[in-house]
Amino acid sequence: MSISTNIAQLIRENRLEEAAFELDRYLKLNPEDAEAWYLRGKVWWRKGFLSRAMTCYSRAVTLDPESPAAVALSQARDIADFYNPDLLNP
Repeated sequence: MSISTNIAQLIRENRLEEAAFELDRYLKLNPEDAEAWYLRGKVWWRKGFLSRAMTCYSRAVTLDPESPAAVALSQARDIADFYNPDLLNP
């Protein structure tokens, strides 16, 4: 089982602290692994740290422009840019 398979399983099971710990440890030794950066971004996103997630997605895209992080980053930017004044004045 590869690191990404193991981490993806932890994320699916919502074991985010374990996934974050494993990814941080892995990324210290493998900082050029785009897939690991993408997964780290997913963990941050699920934990509600959107800016940190976007930073990880961006790093993944820099390392591999074809990474699924490219779609995640685009979607995250769309969410961050969304503004609806009607929601502010109910």
